[in-house]
Amino acid sequence: MKEEQGISLPQLPNEIVVHAQKTRLDAFAIALEGWRRGLKLKWYTRDSEYYKDMIIFGVNPPGRLYSLSSDKRTHFFFRSRGDKVTNQAVEIGSEKDDTKIWLEKAGVPVPLGKGFDEDTTDEEIINYSKTIPYPQVLKPTNASLGNGVVTNIRNESSFIKALKYVREELGYPEVIVEQHVAGKEYRVYVVDDKVIAAYNRVPANIKGDGVHTIEELIELKNIERRRNARLKSCLIEMDKEILEFVQEAGYTMQDIPEKGQLLYLREKTNVSSGGDPIDVTDTMPDEIKQIAIDSLKAVPGLYHGGVDIIVNEDKSIKDPAVVIELNPTAQIGGALYPLRGKARNIPAAIIDYYFPETKGMDTTNSKVYFDMSTVLEPLENRSALEVEVAPAPMGDFFAKRYVVSGDVQRHSFHLWLKKQALDNGLHGYVKNMVFDEIEIVVGGTDKSKVNEFRTLIEQYKNIHIKKIKEEIWREPVIVGFEIAEKYNTSSLRSVQYALRKMDKDLKQMMKQKNRLEKDNSHILNSTSWKVMAPARAIGHMVKNVVKK
Repeated sequence: MKEEQGISLPQLPNEIVVHAQKTRLDAFAIALEGWRRGLKLKWYTRDSEYYKDMIIFGVNPPGRLYSLSSDKRTHFFFRSRGDKVTNQAVEIGSEKDDTKIWLEKAGVPVPLGKGFDEDTTDEEIINYSKTIPYPQVLKPTNASLGNGVVTNIRNESSFIKALKYVREELGYPEVIVEQHVAGKEYRVYVVDDKVIAAYNRVPANIKGDGVHTIEELIELKNIERRRNARLKSCLIEMDKEILEFVQEAGYTMQDIPEKGQLLYLREKTNVSSGGDPIDVTDTMPDEIKQIAIDSLKAVPGLYHGGVDIIVNEDKSIKDPAVVIELNPTAQIGGALYPLRGKARNIPAAIIDYYFPETKGMDTTNSKVYFDMSTVLEPLENRSALEVEVAPAPMGDFFAKRYVVSGDVQRHSFHLWLKKQALDNGLHGYVKNMVFDEIEIVVGGTDKSKVNEFRTLIEQYKNIHIKKIKEEIWREPVIVGFEIAEKYNTSSLRSVQYALRKMDKDLKQMMKQKNRLEKDNSHILNSTSWKVMAPARAIGHMVKNVVKK
């Protein structure tokens, strides 16, 4: 039986996040939610006055900033983190040894271990490692995405090797030594004392089907990941770690695992390294959720963020789970696009927290969006220091699609269509299709103006229109009006039209071929061709003599 795919949020379909990958996805999802609620949205560079003002007032956001504003308030954000999260909370969360100290002080269960600064000698760290049980974990205090984390260290020689690797080869002098806790790992996202999402982070893996090799199963798993808006940028990359895991399990890449056999490919659970996010929000025990809530309460100024938890498999350990990390700027893509289970609306919870006056506004059926790459382009090419996104259309949104054939692929016509759309408060695009067709999508909150747009199309005098096809459009619509004059070969209707034209041309060519073959056959069988055969043979011999 085929496993069910994860269920994404209807307001965040894959196609609208094409230009918002990895960490951009976090910012886009939260900004989009606020924008759709009618909040004013701006993006800034480091050089903008707003950015400098935030630093003056004691907030030092690392990187691109965006703001959302209502009539009552303005808040600034960096990725998934809002300005209510204090600098102190960010600093504690970014230093794993500090995190450990604050959690222990609040009585939150953490793994047995200790942090060491860059001045500590290797010998001191090795001596400490001898005081806690194996297996152990060695990790940098300030790395992210699982970089430099060495798990399941089982003896002193392995520990020394790991220490040299992390401190010398990777260049992370500050490290933490911890007892390894066996169990499943979870990312829990908390907003204002409430768990909004929880998902199991399963290390990169494949499941045998009795048919495909391990190498082929990895590619099949990547095909599945490419269909997921979050996971498409986190494919399972074949590397030394994977090869070693496969070998230690007693296989080669060309072996065929039995049907249903699960084979792990890495130790790390990070989604970025090929891990699977599996939603467990509804099934996670309340006592585990409470540990996540208590973790954020333990750090001053950390009002929302991610908590990484390992649930103990060893029942002899008194604590049901331990916290291994806090993430003030946690990636939320795993909760928005789980591989299995239901997506959880973290953006809505964050906007509710920062803008309670918008609470209750439901954007589930919203079809309008802005393009991330278009918005950020002026900031990236340094032609602007800040960009304000055009307001979102508020109210019920209605759209139609028109396929117009004839002499319609003129730039002047497309510019005129754009002007008509914008003058009437409509959004959408015009795209060239193959041969003599264009596709027009227009939408807005005024249904009558959308319906009247067909009349506007027909009013343009300098073209010849053969036919207009009209239908209701239920897909997302980008704010503004875009002109795309390259052929839209991705359109199914365009491709179908092209195939019909090719088929027609092919049939015509086959007719010509058959006619030529028939003519040739007629000539070869004719009396005159047969009578002239001796003369042609003599002519051929003469040509050969001349050539020699």
